[in-house]
Amino acid sequence: MVSLDDVARAAGVSTATASRALSGRGRSSEATRERVRAAAEALGYVASATASSLASGRAENIGVVVALIDRWFFARVLDGIASRLAPEGYDITLYNVTDDPAQRRHLFETSLRRGRVDGLIVLSTPLSDDEVARLGVLDLPIVGLGVPRAEVDGLRVDDTAVGRAATAHLLALGHRDIAHIGFSVSDESGSDPALDIPTRRRRGFEQAMADAPDARARFVAADFTVAGGRQAALDLLAGPNPPTAIFAASDELAYGVLQAARDRGVAVPADLSVIGVDGHELAELFDLTTIDQFPHDQGVRAGDAILAALGHGTGEPPAAPLPFALVTRGTTAPPLGSNA
Repeated sequence: MVSLDDVARAAGVSTATASRALSGRGRSSEATRERVRAAAEALGYVASATASSLASGRAENIGVVVALIDRWFFARVLDGIASRLAPEGYDITLYNVTDDPAQRRHLFETSLRRGRVDGLIVLSTPLSDDEVARLGVLDLPIVGLGVPRAEVDGLRVDDTAVGRAATAHLLALGHRDIAHIGFSVSDESGSDPALDIPTRRRRGFEQAMADAPDARARFVAADFTVAGGRQAALDLLAGPNPPTAIFAASDELAYGVLQAARDRGVAVPADLSVIGVDGHELAELFDLTTIDQFPHDQGVRAGDAILAALGHGTGEPPAAPLPFALVTRGTTAPPLGSNA
């Protein structure tokens, strides 16, 4: 392995001078810096992360706390974070939060306190009061992204507005019997109902329906999975008066609704309109109308925010709310017999 001493010898300078030239700290001429950089590049030298951390007082590493690491949405967010941080020389360490109390306790009491990161990004993770308190004493900049706790500052989509926009699209098409498949937070979940994403989407649905004359609103709770959406839709479609439209609180739930419609022989969108939320990578394949939340761009914005908190760039961290957009495709249409 090439050492700093090797670089110094190749450049004809002392090891201390080579270190100053590569780090940019201390005094050295531009000609010396260029000679040292050329020698380092020619030899394939990469500075030790441990040595750099000792010299700079920074780990050049950002921790990302995430609960659902296997979900496509968070994979896209993480890709956005990495694309923003990597050019600035920052690595990423993932801290996966599970439902195991012992694992969570070790994470918040030990792992996050080891000084291995310069800042934290917390992604949509429900946190207990104790976990919020432990984050607060870390003496690190922390940026939340969709975290359902007011104590964790950060970036959020206005999910109440998302729920209203999805429902308003169906109402504008002429639907008046609309069901919402989603989820509402329980008091034991660790989330603040005022900030919980599924709860806010349901609130937006209810607000839009309350403003519509003669509208009939239904709600069915389901796990945020394809299977959960399918079962909820099967129950709705089995009744004597099934809804003419379903607003699913996620695209994966919406895929389950489309499966249930196929199983019941219900034509989409002729007999049933379906809209989801997220902008899933497969939404175009399913021709699904959805509310796109731009998850990759959310990750970029989170990266911007943590860099700003660390003193990189200019200005304050980007302000919420994050953008979203209705993407109309082939799963929504006016109900049969409508003049819309």
